[in-house]
Amino acid sequence: TSLSHHPVRYATTDLHGCLHTFRYLVEEKLGLTRHDELYLLGDYVNKGPDSRGVLDYLMNLQATGYQLRCLRGNHDQALLDAARHRWRWDWLGPRGRLPTLRSFGVGRMADVPPRYLDWLAGLPYEIELPDFVLVHAGYNFALPPAEMRRDYTTMLNTKQFVYDPSRLAGKRLLHGHVPTPTAQVQARAATHPGALGLDTGCVYCHNSELAHLAALNLDTWELTLVANREPAYTIGKR
Repeated sequence: TSLSHHPVRYATTDLHGCLHTFRYLVEEKLGLTRHDELYLLGDYVNKGPDSRGVLDYLMNLQATGYQLRCLRGNHDQALLDAARHRWRWDWLGPRGRLPTLRSFGVGRMADVPPRYLDWLAGLPYEIELPDFVLVHAGYNFALPPAEMRRDYTTMLNTKQFVYDPSRLAGKRLLHGHVPTPTAQVQARAATHPGALGLDTGCVYCHNSELAHLAALNLDTWELTLVANREPAYTIGKR
């Protein structure tokens, strides 16, 4: 192998328990090395078949010297809240909770092993690079910049925003959170936009417009797409 491998920066998002698909992306499609940087924009858990497996894999990559930087998504926050504060998790419904509980081998969120909760609790709400700002959902660009970046509810949950580069010191914005048809994300990435959503709804395995993981090369804007490769599982329609 060549020693002159130029480090590459990638970003992807919204894994939602899709371990097989994510592993295939990292190991086969990207061929990630310890020189590369991989940024993950949140939502590692819930909906999909193997939340625990995804967290194990992320933690293992970090422990073995891969440069993975992970930020917090609303589902990561929800799991943390449900486990630590015993908040009722009605919005996910019993069917939505079951695969997550099953992956951890527990009957209730409070019994999720502490090491996973500690890892989730350490995740930042945003990551700032020289040329990009990364966040799970977006920002309320109507707020003054300092306030905007402490508005964690919006940063984790917003479904729409009007991007204003002046409030991010001219940097571009990458986010996840809103499942967007794969073809639409491809078309947008090709225009090198100021703000780009990378959530191609990998977990929605029955929706042919979604059901992909998308990884963006932050330097070339090349988009790598991997179709959902999980063993069969049930999920609500989208």
